[in-house]
Amino acid sequence: MIRRFVTANLPFLQRKETRMAPSQQTALTSTPTTHDTQPLQVTKEQLQACLWGLALGDAIGLPREGVSPRRAARLFGEGPLEHRLIGHFGMVSDDTEHHCMTAQAWLAANHDPQRFGRSLAWRLRGWLLGLPAGVGFATLRALLKLWVGFPPTRSGIYSAGNGPAMRAPILGLLCKDLPQMRTFVRASTRLTHTDPQAEAGAYLVAYATRLHAQSTLWDPSNRKIEHFWEKLAPHIEGEILQHNMKLVRDHMRQDADPKELMKAMGLQRGVTGYINHTVPVAIYCWLRHLGDFRGTIETAVKLGGDTDTVGAIAGGIAGAATPLTTFPQTWTQGLRETPRSLVWMERLADALHKETHTPIPLAWPLLPLRNFFFLLVVLFHGFRRLFPPY
Repeated sequence: MIRRFVTANLPFLQRKETRMAPSQQTALTSTPTTHDTQPLQVTKEQLQACLWGLALGDAIGLPREGVSPRRAARLFGEGPLEHRLIGHFGMVSDDTEHHCMTAQAWLAANHDPQRFGRSLAWRLRGWLLGLPAGVGFATLRALLKLWVGFPPTRSGIYSAGNGPAMRAPILGLLCKDLPQMRTFVRASTRLTHTDPQAEAGAYLVAYATRLHAQSTLWDPSNRKIEHFWEKLAPHIEGEILQHNMKLVRDHMRQDADPKELMKAMGLQRGVTGYINHTVPVAIYCWLRHLGDFRGTIETAVKLGGDTDTVGAIAGGIAGAATPLTTFPQTWTQGLRETPRSLVWMERLADALHKETHTPIPLAWPLLPLRNFFFLLVVLFHGFRRLFPPY
């Protein structure tokens, strides 16, 4: 009874990460040979917008996490989405926290992937001590292995959950070229997940974010969906990811309703925590609403399921080329978060852009109090779901 209640009504506390049966696991295809011709030059605004975009997508999706599209519409309505976690205010989940920790680890690493892995590992250890309300099962097991002495290169669990994808967008902007991006995405992924499918999905998210940032320099006539597809295609690795991305491409070409894509992928009740579900849907939402941040997030969230992570990933990709002034004002003003506030993320973006190689201060003593309050909010939402409308 208790387990059923937690799974059905408190998804924040039991994040589902999927481990595929051996018959479903696929080896990756050969590594793409195409590389960027020039190092990526990003602005502070793009770094900040990526951090903000992921956080806002996370916060808007969080109240609907684990709820089917039909039930979510009855609980929250169909209209324009706003913060609904605490009245008209919102908070972020582990998706944003991991993304920010990844950026901090980059600052500490000075372009050294081994230092990056060690720094991120220690940050994740400390994050677990703060008793977060939601943590994926594979991530939890990996962090426990870190705490008992496993090195970051051996702490990962064989899982294809979507945890690595939520840490990937900022790496797409920070790495100077694709080989470096591959190395850092691998270090971030294998810290918690060793299934090659997890790395392939995280790498595609990082590349999509990088591609979107680069597109601001293209001729406007080239900023078409088909041009993005041509660039993305060589970086889609793994049989299942390739199949699902083909479904995304076909449904976009047909201008089909998003529900038709979900039906084709077998996700009528919402997106799962399996990375080969999460990543294609997030990329679909970005491309379907190219240049429309609100539209991207609203579509991602209304599809149901793991709405905070899908919204976060889609928001990180879309944010990379979204002017800060065009983010919905009610979303930015309604985010009530500490110590990782939007202002703090702005300072983080500034440090990343200046390449200070020094992580910015974070008020760690506030985290247990923040997490306790967050847990109370999550419990309230869980109990609320026991009552109508169903």
